[in-house]
Amino acid sequence: MSESEKKYSDSLTEYSRRKTNQVKIGDLWMGSDYPIRVQSMTTIDTMDTIGSVEQTIRMIESGCELVRITAPSVKEAQNLENIKKELRRRGYSTPLVADIHFTPNAAELAARIVEKVRINPGNYADKKRFEIIDYTEENYQAELLRIRDRFLPLIKICKEHGTAMRIGTNHGSLSDRILSRYGDTPLGMVESALEFLRICEDENYFNIVISMKSSNPQVMVEAYRLLVQRLDAEKLKPYPLHLGVTEAGEGEDGRIKSSMGIGTLLEDGLGDTVRVSLTEDPEFEAPVARALVDRYTQRQAKASFIEPITTVPINPYQYHRRDTIEVENIGGLNVPRVIADFSEVTVEKHEDLKPIGHFYLPLPDKWRMNDIGADYVYSGKQPIPFMLPNGLKEILDAEVWTLNEDKLHKIPMFSAWAFVEALNAGNLHISLNFVRISLSDLSTDFIEMLQKQSSVVLVAETDNEAAMPELRKLYFELLNAKIKHPVVLKRDYRSISEVDGQLYAATDCGGLLVDGFGDGIMLSFDNLATANSTSFGILQAARTRMSKTEYISCPSCGRTLFDLQETTAMIRKHTDHLKGVKIGIMGCIVNGPGEMADADYGYVGIGKDKIALYRGQNVVKKSVHADNAVNELIGLIKEDGRWLEPEVLEMELMAN
Repeated sequence: MSESEKKYSDSLTEYSRRKTNQVKIGDLWMGSDYPIRVQSMTTIDTMDTIGSVEQTIRMIESGCELVRITAPSVKEAQNLENIKKELRRRGYSTPLVADIHFTPNAAELAARIVEKVRINPGNYADKKRFEIIDYTEENYQAELLRIRDRFLPLIKICKEHGTAMRIGTNHGSLSDRILSRYGDTPLGMVESALEFLRICEDENYFNIVISMKSSNPQVMVEAYRLLVQRLDAEKLKPYPLHLGVTEAGEGEDGRIKSSMGIGTLLEDGLGDTVRVSLTEDPEFEAPVARALVDRYTQRQAKASFIEPITTVPINPYQYHRRDTIEVENIGGLNVPRVIADFSEVTVEKHEDLKPIGHFYLPLPDKWRMNDIGADYVYSGKQPIPFMLPNGLKEILDAEVWTLNEDKLHKIPMFSAWAFVEALNAGNLHISLNFVRISLSDLSTDFIEMLQKQSSVVLVAETDNEAAMPELRKLYFELLNAKIKHPVVLKRDYRSISEVDGQLYAATDCGGLLVDGFGDGIMLSFDNLATANSTSFGILQAARTRMSKTEYISCPSCGRTLFDLQETTAMIRKHTDHLKGVKIGIMGCIVNGPGEMADADYGYVGIGKDKIALYRGQNVVKKSVHADNAVNELIGLIKEDGRWLEPEVLEMELMAN
């Protein structure tokens, strides 16, 4: 792949918004000449006019600049007029967006009422039966003509009424036709949107925003990057991008997953509007989106200069983990390791390790570790005064390690210059040495020394406001120099709020992990438990280390057929001990087997008190009553041999 084919960003080191078309949505403008816009989606039944209005107002007051409302059928599309009138009567002029799936008639009606319509090319004019069809070229072109005929009326209405449009591809709802030709890939996602976009351009309709959403941040990032590259290659217009991770989930996990996908693209200058999808009330989404966006308002002024990248040694559209040597249990085929930073904490008793997942049980005089137990503890200048549990190793600053009696079980952490001195003096650990480096340390002499020493794990750090771009350049330099030592990502967020620290960490480290970089992670927070859970959450969201059950749950909307937050909490209560199992919890068939694309099991609302249960994308139990659906889901997991009985007594002991 040539360097020009890899280009999707104006610069990989200096923050610069991608130049786009400017799109008019009512009185709101969107595009590179304007701030990045924040939006969200209502969860109230669209036929509940006053409920929708009042929730919309709460969303606007929390920071939403656009509000999306589902219109699954013509009756809901018609009621958008009542919602809009009441909002305008109350003095709110925020543009409304109609969310359309399956029903072109509803889209055509909504486009006459609201300022923007969102269509999903995977189900706007196609039916999804999960069939693989072997199309001839003639048949495929005939399908495109059929889509054109079905899509043209909406384009004409949008042009006539000045209505904007979002062509929103979702990874989980690609049509059978796209899947048959391109597979379940970022390329298929991009092509799905381009088919509709080409029709729009033929009709001289350009008031368009595009999205490439997935519940997997890695897939999402690759798809947006590829979209930008393809738009440029085909000489199509540079349309604004709507960023979002679908079905991100709730709480900490949802915020981490959203930040990883959205933040990575914002770092590259991509993105003109952001929606964070959480399984929570929508007014809680806008502040998270705003925190992500605000990080870039003064980025150029705050960031230190980084030399431009001229050669990109990776394929930015396809994941490949960086090849590394194995040093002890780090690198090679090992999962990324977690290092807990205790350098500013004095460890005096066994209970002090509880925040990092290691629990001492006095009665049997044994240690236990939960699923997010750290692999290493960095104690810096203060050696821990008791024997650590098996599986947990202690790292000391090199000058302290040199004076410590136990130079075998304790591990040294060197600065770059101290490592050079220790190497020359023959004063290294026999098998594992951590060396903290920054981009400026990568001199020719230092690289030559690394090539002679195989017992080194690098710890990459930076104080640059543009942390992810600088660390990415560091990785590129290592690749170009053919250095294969493992690298741990180190970031310190003790100077900012815990909430912002989690969001920024998911961007700074997650953006590197989705490109295949990172053999470990070391985060510093004031709260040790937060640092530990965030570290494991980032690795899980990047799909590099699965340490807990993953829930792919939609953010709820007017289509939802049960209380999504309550149901998600109930399913989590019964299944959150199933390490590595992915469960999709979807409020309706629109967000059903498609949106939970890579879930192992699915729980999907199909009617009032009626649930369909899925194994992968195949329905295995239809119309299960909601009262018994969780038990039936557990039964499915047991049938597959993936169920483990929770160790209730032991977990209670550990918690106490």
